Amino acid sequence: MLYCNHKIKERGHIMYADINFKTKKALKEAVAQGKRIRVHQPDNIFGVDPPRNGTCAIEGPWYPKPHTWYAGVTLKEGFIVKVR
Repeated sequence: MLYCNHKIKERGHIMYADINFKTKKALKEAVAQGKRIRVHQPDNIFGVDPPRNGTCAIEGPWYPKPHTWYAGVTLKEGFIVKVR
């Protein structure tokens, strides 16, 4: 299991949201509006499938841009339902 020690204290797999959000605030707003957003790991580089339920850590924006935000998310049936 990978651990995220960047700006959040939650342990979990580091993933990306399926939409390339430029800010954590934009992600939070999209989830609050009820948009159905999944998480993924590009090319499954660490051999870890995204969780369907539970928590994980995500970062953005996507590579090759530098990651400027990190968030802990809660997933239900494969979709983000809460952002911390």
